[in-house]
Amino acid sequence: MHHNLALLINITVALLTAFAGGYLARRLGLPSLVGYLLAGMAIGPFTPGFVGEIEDISQLAEMGVIFMLFGVGLHFSLQDLWRVRRIAIPGAVLQMLLATALGFLLTQLWGWPIGASLVLGLAISIASTVVLLRGLMDHGLLNTFHGQVAVGWLVLEDLATVAILVLLPALLGNAGNPWQTAGLAIVNTTLFVGLMLIVGTKFMPWLLTRIAHTRSRELFILAVVALALGTAVGAAELFGVSLALGAFLAGVVIGESDVSHQVAAEVLPFREIFAVLFFVSVGMLVNPVALWANVGQVMALTALIVLGKALFTLLLGLVLPASGRTMLVVAVGLSQIGEFSFIVGQAGLALGVLTQAQYGLLLAGALLSIVVNPLFFKAIPRLEHTLQRIPALWRWLQRGEPTPASRTETMANHVVIIGYGRVGEHMVTVLKHLNIPYLVVERDAARATAFQQRGIPTLYGDAANSEILTHTHLVQARALVVTIPDETAAELIVTAARDLAPNLPIIARAATQTGVRRLATHGAQAVIHPELEGGLEVVRHTLLALEYPMGQVQQYIDAVRSDAYDTTRLSPEESRMLDQLVAAVRGMAISWQSVGEDSPLVGKTLVEANLRAETGASMIALVRNQQVITTPAAHVKFVPGDLIGLIGNAQQIAAAAQYITPTPDSMNPTEGIYNAQ
Repeated sequence: MHHNLALLINITVALLTAFAGGYLARRLGLPSLVGYLLAGMAIGPFTPGFVGEIEDISQLAEMGVIFMLFGVGLHFSLQDLWRVRRIAIPGAVLQMLLATALGFLLTQLWGWPIGASLVLGLAISIASTVVLLRGLMDHGLLNTFHGQVAVGWLVLEDLATVAILVLLPALLGNAGNPWQTAGLAIVNTTLFVGLMLIVGTKFMPWLLTRIAHTRSRELFILAVVALALGTAVGAAELFGVSLALGAFLAGVVIGESDVSHQVAAEVLPFREIFAVLFFVSVGMLVNPVALWANVGQVMALTALIVLGKALFTLLLGLVLPASGRTMLVVAVGLSQIGEFSFIVGQAGLALGVLTQAQYGLLLAGALLSIVVNPLFFKAIPRLEHTLQRIPALWRWLQRGEPTPASRTETMANHVVIIGYGRVGEHMVTVLKHLNIPYLVVERDAARATAFQQRGIPTLYGDAANSEILTHTHLVQARALVVTIPDETAAELIVTAARDLAPNLPIIARAATQTGVRRLATHGAQAVIHPELEGGLEVVRHTLLALEYPMGQVQQYIDAVRSDAYDTTRLSPEESRMLDQLVAAVRGMAISWQSVGEDSPLVGKTLVEANLRAETGASMIALVRNQQVITTPAAHVKFVPGDLIGLIGNAQQIAAAAQYITPTPDSMNPTEGIYNAQ
């Protein structure tokens, strides 16, 4: 029985330790990736306690590689790369060549074989997309020009990774003539790419669209997973190319279809879970004792990754058409290695080019670089100030066109809107009309870019699990509006916002009655349940049609809202409001009448107008210049644009309307009237 559960036990322990490690890492302000790697070390064969089966977890980790590359393909954009091509393309090529050469030379000094040195050099030339995106998001840089250059740079590195994985077996394998093997690999790759571009671009989108029309979500998810895995495995078995290339091209092909956004949303949980298992499997290969015995090499390699890559990337700004700040952001973002470096390292391990000890050294350098990278991001302002104190160097770095600062850096008295769906769009329309500044936070990169191009101030990032909220200036904001339908994410956002800005008004959207209570508990002042809100509107209009006073009706509606929309019982407050409705006086009404340019009231005082004597309606308030005057003085004269608040029955209100605006098509006696409070 135990034997039959071996795989399940391994998966369970791996995920539990990964969860604990990831949570601890985030609490310490580090990327979750660090926690996953440490979790792998904890259950690996080199540490005491439970020892996981590396073979079992490694098989699942291969699925992590497939889904990661599939996700890269889904979001691959030649347009984004082309936009920053003058900086990103030559910069990425030069930086990868330089980093590979430095890694090669360093390991040659240690006496490594040429093949091992080449693999390590290639591995450290590739930065982690996960770590870079997290750093840019957490510091509000992703939707700036600097961030776009860094992302374009990484897109090219991702493409280079795919090429490396295709060519490594041919160049370093034991299959005879390497040039002949490389040529055969290129032919097979060309055939596979051609097949995907000719057949795949027609078949895959067509299939997913047809399945989407069946309105079966589970069938759609199954199709997406089957296409990702099937294409990757088919590429490896039929064409002899890497799983990574097959998964990447499947993502590229599907990414051009109309269902790409839905595919990305459905595949995300698979990508995250199997990517975690991949990082755990990587950590299991690290021998802490061996690393400690070679601590000098570990520190030297880490210094090359963190300081060497950053320095030489920054100096590329001397020949690239970029500003100093852009190159500084790119240099900091690339001063680490991660998931694709692991994949290249594992390819070298599988080919017998790297030893376990050499691979462990690569992993240690990656782990330390990932730990240090967030500190580098925080130090960007100080690093920029230090560079500016070297005028000659800074002037040379600034040869490129200067880039404007983000509009969010000086925002104040604004409204922050999380999510730009239908509700968020309506909110933005209202705020624009009222000339109130606003800032949208959107987690879909393509939508965020489109909003920016339309002039909508937008930060790209997932406010639920990143530090993006710290860059929305919540302390200076007037309100936070959370419109996303995901209640779990909304709770995380509301909790974080309440910690950052204790006095900020927070309005949130809920999908369930339980969610209403939880969001209120976490600190939202107002929680709206759209479906139940529609039900309240039906109740309100029904009571008004029955001529109950609007004031008491509104108080009852507010009482239901404050009771978390619980319509299954009457709270004491709701009972009291209903009792007032029963006791309310019917037949009286309040109306607001506007004084036009041609009104006979213009120029008259309240005494001269004598509204009560002329119409029977009593004046209870006057609104002028958006100021409400509840007890206007008798000598106050009416002017065009005044709003007069009147109380009386329907006939008296109608007479007052005719008196104030005596035209044949004056307002209908019931128009503009609502029940008295």
